[in-house]
Amino acid sequence: MSSLLSLLRPSKTEATSLSRLWVLRRWSSRKPPDNLPYTSEDLETFRRRRKTDWKRRQGGQTFLDNVIVTVRAGKGGDGCAAFHREKFKPFGPPSGGDGGRGGDVYLLPTSQLTTLSSVPKKIRGENGTHGQGSWQNGRAGDPLVIKVPVGTVVRQLPWDDPRRAKDFWEAEEESLQGLSPSERRDKMRERRWVHYPQYQEANVERDSFRDAEEAYYKAERVRRYESRRKALERPLYLDLDKEEIYERPLNAPLGTRHQEPLGHLIASGGAGGLGNPHFVSAENRSPKFATRGLEGERLTLSLELKLLADIGLVGMPNAGKSTLLRALTGGRAKSEVAGYAFTTLNPVIGIVRVAENGVYEGAVSGHTIHDETWKEELEAQERAERGEYASQPTRNQTVDDISETSATPTRPGHHFDVYETFRFTIADNPGLISRASENIGLGHAFLRSIERSLALVYVVDLSRDAPWDELAVLREELENYQEGMSSKARLVIANKADLLGSDGDPTEVEKAKEKLRKLEEYVKTAMVLPDGRELDVVATSAKYSQNLMKVVSLMKGYVEQEREILDGKAETNEAEEDDD
Repeated sequence: MSSLLSLLRPSKTEATSLSRLWVLRRWSSRKPPDNLPYTSEDLETFRRRRKTDWKRRQGGQTFLDNVIVTVRAGKGGDGCAAFHREKFKPFGPPSGGDGGRGGDVYLLPTSQLTTLSSVPKKIRGENGTHGQGSWQNGRAGDPLVIKVPVGTVVRQLPWDDPRRAKDFWEAEEESLQGLSPSERRDKMRERRWVHYPQYQEANVERDSFRDAEEAYYKAERVRRYESRRKALERPLYLDLDKEEIYERPLNAPLGTRHQEPLGHLIASGGAGGLGNPHFVSAENRSPKFATRGLEGERLTLSLELKLLADIGLVGMPNAGKSTLLRALTGGRAKSEVAGYAFTTLNPVIGIVRVAENGVYEGAVSGHTIHDETWKEELEAQERAERGEYASQPTRNQTVDDISETSATPTRPGHHFDVYETFRFTIADNPGLISRASENIGLGHAFLRSIERSLALVYVVDLSRDAPWDELAVLREELENYQEGMSSKARLVIANKADLLGSDGDPTEVEKAKEKLRKLEEYVKTAMVLPDGRELDVVATSAKYSQNLMKVVSLMKGYVEQEREILDGKAETNEAEEDDD
């Protein structure tokens, strides 16, 4: 933490150096002159660190995981008051069409999104069009589909929440305050009725109109009561943990239209107004009034994104979580890797694919050393300029010479599909610091992202003086945020083991073994789960992809166990529902 504060408040000497680096940014794309004390590596590191610090001071606002939105479904179109006119029929029957229904609003979970930043704060459905003469009904408003990430929890704000937007009747009451009774009545009639030109004053004096108005207000009181009862007793709650996939029936007739999934209905559009033919009676054969369309449902929702990942990585800043994710996925996961804290500000999810014999895709990708991101990008650019990629097959290129007797995959991508038997998702979460549960640092914004993982994996830096102290802080922060959350932990990864005893000195190697033994002893005594299980401890080097086969095997076992438990609970719930 002290190093981070020193970075934010540099000394005069450091500030002078940083300003010189900033002036020399234009040299970052080419080799600097020999007389400059800074290399292109220094410039690139400074540029990326500056960007990371700016995003961190913004509180990670590029990643939205909690947002309040107001939803208003489409308003129904107005009915029409008209009469049929044609030659030799100067006094035709009423011919006003009904208004079109307002558009509904749906929420559709999709795996293509990872943040709520694309969800608008005000969601408005399309209004229905008005009815016209000659019995022409208005067109209904198209449904509005709002896409949200998988793992979004939707809650309707309670009735007494001050953030809740007013419904139609509350907004109307507020707008009518201060008016006289006659003015209030006229305003209410104007919002509910459509009159034939120059017949408004005559209509309000007719008994047929008063009877229709009384029936209208009676039905409106029922709608208002049901709307409030629904908001109080059955508020909207959705757990969008699965993506809706539409599969067309195999026996569907040719020419059947493909109906895309709309998602979950959250607000229904208002009904269209009635044309004047609906008010024909024995006493009034030519009604000269119609109703306006009804307002759509209005509600205020709280959208909270809790990413769904089978395995969640939990660790201090710069513990090597991003490097580990890149190594496990063979470089597919585009997580930022750098040698300074708070590199990862947004959760990143990767997919780990495993063959039957335990080989994972990252092990056969040919990418065994994972350096800082900008260094890898520079190296890839130099290879491309040399033409090394011209004859190499792509990841998804089909390989025809796959041996039928081979049980070990040799390449990633499409080739690996033949051997894949199991896959799971793993999330690289931003680093936690002390008091993160009190919303310090990146705080609650990213503790939520690991809340729904099936299993958690601690990642600690074995090269530090006391990695067991990091474990104590991590477990405490998880428990302070949500009681029992630390019980999801299954594994402790002692990363960066390559930094200990790398020169082969027997004394240093013995010290590294002793530190690992002390870490294992601490986990065995102080990190026991409530059910008595002990956490596994594995020493790895994510940078050089060492000892990751064992990590993948253990993670696969954790995911299989948790999925079996979830399937058993789902079957039990289905059986209870059938009994009811």
